[in-house]
Amino acid sequence: MSLRPGGAALNNAELLAGLFWLGLGLFIVWAGQDLGVGTRGTPGSGFLVFWAGLLMCGFSLAIVAAALKRGGPSLGSLWAGARWGKVLIVLVSLAAYAVLLDIVGFLIATAPLLLILLRAVDPVPWRTAVPIALVATIGTWWVLKRALLIQLPSGVFEIG
Repeated sequence: MSLRPGGAALNNAELLAGLFWLGLGLFIVWAGQDLGVGTRGTPGSGFLVFWAGLLMCGFSLAIVAAALKRGGPSLGSLWAGARWGKVLIVLVSLAAYAVLLDIVGFLIATAPLLLILLRAVDPVPWRTAVPIALVATIGTWWVLKRALLIQLPSGVFEIG
């Protein structure tokens, strides 16, 4: 397997992704050590971070090994057939949601976002999209606000 620019290994999307996650995992291991791992009996604040980073490193090494052994798709093939219009709709919708969340509140901002995503990305009928958007929004609000006691923005209308 060639590791030169333009070679098979450098155009292997799985190899590059595995190396990316390995680097991130190593950073997380370092951050966990920096926070202080502690011991099993008295874990430090970095205990969970350290072990999660090691787990990430193990999984990413398995991906790298498989990519080196069997190869993988090219980077270009991952983007073939991408529906860029739908990607743009999602990005614009999320940006608008981020702007409107504090202004109009969680309930009023989230229901339209879900409705737009359900209808625009992989269209479902209105009779399905509206109940899903409302039930998901109210259900999420109830779990976060009432069950977990997390403060959510209520906006200028003080709803929620």
